[in-house]
Amino acid sequence: MHCPFCQHVDTRVIDSRVSDDGVTIRRRRECEACGERFSTLETIELKLPVIIKGDGRREQFDARKLRVSFDRALQKRPVAEEQIEASVRAVVHQLRMTTEREIASLRVGEFVMAELRRLDHVGYVRFASVYRSFEDVADFRDELDRLERELPDEGQLPLLQDRMPAEKKTPEPQLGRSGQRSTGSKDK
Repeated sequence: MHCPFCQHVDTRVIDSRVSDDGVTIRRRRECEACGERFSTLETIELKLPVIIKGDGRREQFDARKLRVSFDRALQKRPVAEEQIEASVRAVVHQLRMTTEREIASLRVGEFVMAELRRLDHVGYVRFASVYRSFEDVADFRDELDRLERELPDEGQLPLLQDRMPAEKKTPEPQLGRSGQRSTGSKDK
């Protein structure tokens, strides 16, 4: 590798370290001519399929666009950064596992929807509303009904409050004689 300082053609590696996630290797190098040190990052380069857009255009896959899609769908939702990153990696992994050189953007959207459905139902419906071009409230209701039928209760809040099971509703606080909330124990 050429030295970025003096352009000498030969540098030597003096230290190599694998990143915590195991995806990159950081190499510390020293120029044999000028003695300057610098770092390089080595990553695996795998060719991802070209994305065929709805209008027929072809684009190189861009992981930043994928991340922006997740961020928009999950804006102000209680989903950890690590979960979002893991979902982005899962979609990229699915793309790598396809043996196709080109893939329709609709199929990428299906991968994203599957991940969002697992992560956060509200984020899923937000993404689905754009992805499936919802026209009116009936489209939202149909998607919510389908989602509630197909998914078991996974610890997420219900999508619509009026559909909460009776036993899960929080009881109204009981007021004592003084008009204050009762704690359930008697004061002596």
